[in-house]
Amino acid sequence: MKLMKPCLLALLVLSASGSVANSPPQIAIIIDDLGYRLDAGLRAIELPGPVTFAVLPGTPRAQALAARAYDNGKEVLLHLPLQAQSDDSLLEPHGIRLDMSRREFGDTFALALTSVPHAIGVNNHRGSLLTRHPGHMRWLMEEIQARENLFFIDSFTTHRSVALQMAGELGVNARKRDVFLDPDRRPETVAREFKRMKRLADRRGSIVAIGHPYAATLELLERELPKLAAEGYELVTISELLQQ
Repeated sequence: MKLMKPCLLALLVLSASGSVANSPPQIAIIIDDLGYRLDAGLRAIELPGPVTFAVLPGTPRAQALAARAYDNGKEVLLHLPLQAQSDDSLLEPHGIRLDMSRREFGDTFALALTSVPHAIGVNNHRGSLLTRHPGHMRWLMEEIQARENLFFIDSFTTHRSVALQMAGELGVNARKRDVFLDPDRRPETVAREFKRMKRLADRRGSIVAIGHPYAATLELLERELPKLAAEGYELVTISELLQQ
């Protein structure tokens, strides 16, 4: 009798149990830029399902919105401002700049993290300049690594980002954004990118999408998120996706 190869046997067992063949594509959605507008933030937090919320540090409503999201059973991220290519200076509180020393970098990161209660991970706000610099991305990953159980999501505002490379070198759990749901605020753009998100999820098995608390984005998500399960998709938290 000819024996099956172990890898083929494992695939058959997984398929029979439904772990591979019947697993729906997984989608994690992050809503960025919470912290300034209370009304938009509260509306976003009421979105159905395990949507994740990224809160800008030091903003007027940061603590209140992070606490509300947590109380509603939602995951919270620190939405850390990183210097962009077009920036002469950062307007956001607790922003990380290229001209900072290592000590200034660490102190600013600590202040930012403290200002967003319940944050379990970090993703970047802007950062098309800073995420291209290996030294500064290594500093960021060192700060994340020093705090137990934090992870990093690269918002991927530039294709030249080295953030995931540095995360991998330091053993930080990390992933990058696959789709921006609202590169502009037109309803037709949000609808188009939401459909693209589902197509990519079908192809890749899992996907990270980022949106913002814009009226068009929230209106579409309020309408479409309850349909995802019936359409064959699983909406998951970002931490669940990182465990895969």
